[in-house]
Amino acid sequence: MGTGQASFAMSNAVRVTNRDGRSPYVILCDHASNRLPAAYGTLGLDAAEMLRHIAWDPGALPVARRMAEGLDATLVESCVSRLAIDCNRPLAAHDLIPEISETTAIPGNAGLSAAEREERIALSWRPFHEAIGEVVSDRLREGRETRLVSVHSFTPVYKGVQRPWRIGIIHDEDERLAAPLIAALQALDGPVVGVNEPYSPADRVYFTLEHHGRSRGLPCAMIEIRNDEIAAQAGQRKWADLLAGILSDLEPEAGEAVPYRPGSGMAAQSKA
Repeated sequence: MGTGQASFAMSNAVRVTNRDGRSPYVILCDHASNRLPAAYGTLGLDAAEMLRHIAWDPGALPVARRMAEGLDATLVESCVSRLAIDCNRPLAAHDLIPEISETTAIPGNAGLSAAEREERIALSWRPFHEAIGEVVSDRLREGRETRLVSVHSFTPVYKGVQRPWRIGIIHDEDERLAAPLIAALQALDGPVVGVNEPYSPADRVYFTLEHHGRSRGLPCAMIEIRNDEIAAQAGQRKWADLLAGILSDLEPEAGEAVPYRPGSGMAAQSKA
């Protein structure tokens, strides 16, 4: 796709809202947008493909925004499609810039040079993670309690397999935040709650929380909502208000952070 991305300012790649929010929570949305800089076109895809889950997490951003507003939390969102580069992957990941997403070939991602790969990193991945790092570092320097929650959505059917869960909570060995969140959801009538379903850290979908939360010993959890639940505003409001209410009353389980082992849980092939 070549260079010429200088006009796409780094400030267009990430948005931080309510940076001084009083909540202990920082809400993250890795796959908030299906937008691509004009120079990339649609990466060789039909325009309709950009509305699919392969390009973003539909419904995740409206839920994340309403949660952040309800909690008075800081929100950090990526503003570039995951098809350009997936901000929830380590730089060494084979699908950092996917040539195939699910079963769809991405022509504009095939055969990138080292310079083009670095251009993608500078376009979106680096600004997103630098923004999160600055928010978290500032909070810790100020002595503010900090808990990280990332908000995603998933498809009702993946490669022909139906997914029964309405919401999933993803976590690794440190369950201080995830365990009480799961318990609160399971106590409700209605939601079918997946525990490390439909993904788990073994699918390499936990990178952002590992990098910014687990590495600092912070409580963190990943929320996945089935995207047919949040396709319309009513569902977005319902889930955002439910989750914000639970989180506002929730206290992480007592105890020290489980030691973080870099790279743990990244062995399996990704389903995300």
